[in-house]
This record gives sequence, C-alpha cells and structure tokens, in this order.
Amino acid sequence: MDKKQFEIKFSGLKLGVHQFDFQIDNRFFELFDFSDFDSSQLNVDVELNKKNNSLELSFSLQGQVEVRCDITNEPFPLSLENKLDLQVKYGEEYNDDNDEILIIPFNDHFINIAQYLYELAVLAVPLRKIHPDVESGKKGSEILKKLEELSPDHSDEENENNKIDPRWDKLKSLLN
Repeated sequence: MDKKQFEIKFSGLKLGVHQFDFQIDNRFFELFDFSDFDSSQLNVDVELNKKNNSLELSFSLQGQVEVRCDITNEPFPLSLENKLDLQVKYGEEYNDDNDEILIIPFNDHFINIAQYLYELAVLAVPLRKIHPDVESGKKGSEILKKLEELSPDHSDEENENNKIDPRWDKLKSLLN
C-alpha cells in the first residue's frame, strides 16, 4: 500500500458532486509509522463538489479500531466517527497552512488526501481510552486488583496525620 492509492484525480470530472469510498486498515497507518491501533477497519466516504474555480471536499469516517485500555492495557474495540470539510482553491503554489483551506497550483490535476484521512482517524480517538467493562465496573482484571492492593490506605494516612512528631514537642518546649 502506498499513498498514491489515496489520490483523487479531478481534472477529468464534470462540474458537480462526485462520491469516493476508501477502506483503511493497519497497512494505511504503517505509512505514517503509527502503531497505536492493534487492528483497524475504517470506511471513509468522500464527497467532492467540483466548481469552476474551487473544489469542496466532505469527509465522513466510520468504523472500528482495536486499542489498548489506558488503565489495564487490555485490548478492546473502539468505534470511531468523524467528519471534515475541506475547501480546495487554486493558487500560485501549494499551501496547506490552514486546516480548512488547501491551496494547490493551477496545473495540478489531483489531490492526495492520505494526510487528511490519517488526521481524521487519529483525531477521532478520545484522549482517555478506557475499556467499557472497566468503566462500568463489570470487569475486575488482575491489573485493577493489583492497583487496589498497592494504593495507599486512607485510614493509615489519617493515623499518620493525627500523630505528632516528637521532635515538634521538643521544639515547642524551647518557645517557653
């Protein structure tokens, strides 16, 4: 798999709306050296609206990836959904500084959307990935049990806070 598979040639298309579908799996993410997904099956629908002096692209991503829980490190399937609108205009030179507007040279005949597909998928993943069974309390894994064992006991903390260090008593006697 290479990024050329994600090129949309627009020069021969008539004015109006055109549909494109792309299937994304782990081989796609290997192109970007991204390995956070154990597996992935994503579908991206791209709607291209060709106008006289610009192009409008609408991306719609749906699918499922397998990620690792941030707490237990156990794999679980995560559903992803994301959308992106991109305005493509013609200019003197290529410029993708703006997230919503892409400027391509007048003599270009295609757009490579691989980077936009990658960002669409990666940005759909939540910051904290927690296994649904861990979040609901249904799953008691070995790691969670070990974390509970190693967590500090609150009653011990309260007893330590109530005890006064004998060195403070000696220092208080110096004040009198």
